[in-house]
Amino acid sequence: MQLAAGLSIVLIVAGAWSLIVWPQFLRRVMSDPRARDANGKATKFLTVHVVLVAISMVLGLATAVIGITALLT
Repeated sequence: MQLAAGLSIVLIVAGAWSLIVWPQFLRRVMSDPRARDANGKATKFLTVHVVLVAISMVLGLATAVIGITALLT
């Protein structure tokens, strides 16, 4: 894969940003009163946000891996 070093670094930083920011967001969502109903069961609010965070972290990891691969090749 041929990318300029600068672009590779941008991909690495973007991936790292996702991996750092999203877990913090998930922690706040999980402590939100809307995350669980009166019985302690997960609500749609929590489910949607867990899926959002999971997808974003997978994409962030993929972005970082692409950046690292491009930088090393």
